[in-house]
Amino acid sequence: MTSPALPRKSLHITAAAVPLAGWTAHTIVLHRRLAAAQRNLLTGTLRREPFLTRAQRILERHPHDTIVILADADHFKTLNDTIGHAAGDIALAAIGARLTEWAGKRGAVGRLGGDEFAALTRVRPRHQALRLEHLAVLLAQPLSYDDEQLPLAVSAGAATQGTVGSRDLAVLMRAADAAMYEGKHQGVVVQARPHHAQARSVNGRREGRPGTHARPTSAAA
Repeated sequence: MTSPALPRKSLHITAAAVPLAGWTAHTIVLHRRLAAAQRNLLTGTLRREPFLTRAQRILERHPHDTIVILADADHFKTLNDTIGHAAGDIALAAIGARLTEWAGKRGAVGRLGGDEFAALTRVRPRHQALRLEHLAVLLAQPLSYDDEQLPLAVSAGAATQGTVGSRDLAVLMRAADAAMYEGKHQGVVVQARPHHAQARSVNGRREGRPGTHARPTSAAA
């Protein structure tokens, strides 16, 4: 017994669904590639520009509840030179993962370059001190590598509108960066104050960071 033929209208719909399904799959792949292009492959954190875009959006919407964090690994070059670059990569991935866990869905985390990270999230002012203590503990957890537990030290600074007196993202990042360097190797997240926002910067980075020095000009002939 032969199966009943599909109505002509159903055939048209089925035929149209084939290219539609192909286009849907293509769109999914495209979105995944775009998402991947916005993220650092090693750490899974946002690249600098996508991070700044998302951070600016969050800060504009929630200026009073936003904390900006700048962090980098202590003695990172020594870790690379003595243990190996594989250990350094695992350390960077761990820092990115821990900042991402801390920031949660309300925040954003970016790798600015090398071992420099920035994070931003929403926390009500009355809870901010406790959340910063939690971040310090999280960042200080030992690193599992080659069946061993390696110490991992990360310095961090925090800036908010309430402590710095500005809601400008560049100012908050500069202040958090200066606070981080003021408290290097202390194992706490240093809270920025207004004077930290006055730290001199070159191309948006604290003066003295590697790569920020000006090239010497040639003497006039």
